[in-house]
Amino acid sequence: MDIAIIGASGYTGGELIRLLLSHSRASVVCATSRKLAGKPVTSVHPHLGGFTDLSFSNPAVDAIDADAVFLAVPHTAAMKYAGDLVDRGIKTVDLSADYRLPKEVYETIYEVPHTRYFTAPYGLPELHRDEITGASFIANPGCFPTGAILAAAPLASRARTIIFDSKTGVSGAGVNPTATTHYPNVGDNFIAYKWTTHRHVAEMRMEISRLGSAAKCYFTPHLVPANRGILTTAHVLLDEPIEQEEAEALYRSWYGDEFFVRLQKPSLATVRGSNFCDMAVECEGTRVVVVSAIDNLVKGASGQAIQNLNLMTGCRETDGLTGVPLVP
Repeated sequence: MDIAIIGASGYTGGELIRLLLSHSRASVVCATSRKLAGKPVTSVHPHLGGFTDLSFSNPAVDAIDADAVFLAVPHTAAMKYAGDLVDRGIKTVDLSADYRLPKEVYETIYEVPHTRYFTAPYGLPELHRDEITGASFIANPGCFPTGAILAAAPLASRARTIIFDSKTGVSGAGVNPTATTHYPNVGDNFIAYKWTTHRHVAEMRMEISRLGSAAKCYFTPHLVPANRGILTTAHVLLDEPIEQEEAEALYRSWYGDEFFVRLQKPSLATVRGSNFCDMAVECEGTRVVVVSAIDNLVKGASGQAIQNLNLMTGCRETDGLTGVPLVP
């Protein structure tokens, strides 16, 4: 498959190129950037030196010649491309927020009108594999919702309240530096932000409700001085108590056959650079604590996008994604 990446100069674009280098059927033929058109991809992704001779380009959407496209652009930008790509029959995975939520919810949360809305499967393969398989367009989940939803899903239908507390590395803020991500403000520090108002909580609530749960759902993120990773602690409050053995059996029944979910002690180090979500569960009567760990740039973005594309195109679901995590 010939692959185009629209918005290839950021972290997720670089990760898509890196991971697709080991894909048996995919070849990146187009990497777009308005500002960097004509410059080598390695000018901003030097770790890819020796692996690619691609240069950035800036084609019109109707001039993109590829079998599949990844939209690695900010919210509001993806809707400018999505409809045309779908009309042309090009398989597309959107890494932005533009198609994850119902139209009215999106417009309320992101405070912009959606100019080219259509419904799309939510690309969390462990929960929506049947909808994703063979689809033409997928809305890739946000990084925080990926780790949070997977952690709580098996218990969601029994829950009355779910509280997600996440710690994220700085790369989740994107490639462009800000005062928040400036090293003196991040290093040797630990910051809670958007305590009750983070946009990703809407995805968490949407998916928890789709699992047949009426649970109230809350979320607070924290920024930690790490490059990669999200460690999420899900406090799941139940109406009826559950024993440790039963909870562990429940999680094995949900995820025992899932290659990318490992039921083991989670840490950022043991998922770094990989598409794995590690998680473990511990019970305290009607309170269950589930901790999950993902690499925000892989399972939380580019790796999951490739996992979705594999399902859309009939490839092995693990193709391009079996690299061993980097430890230490």
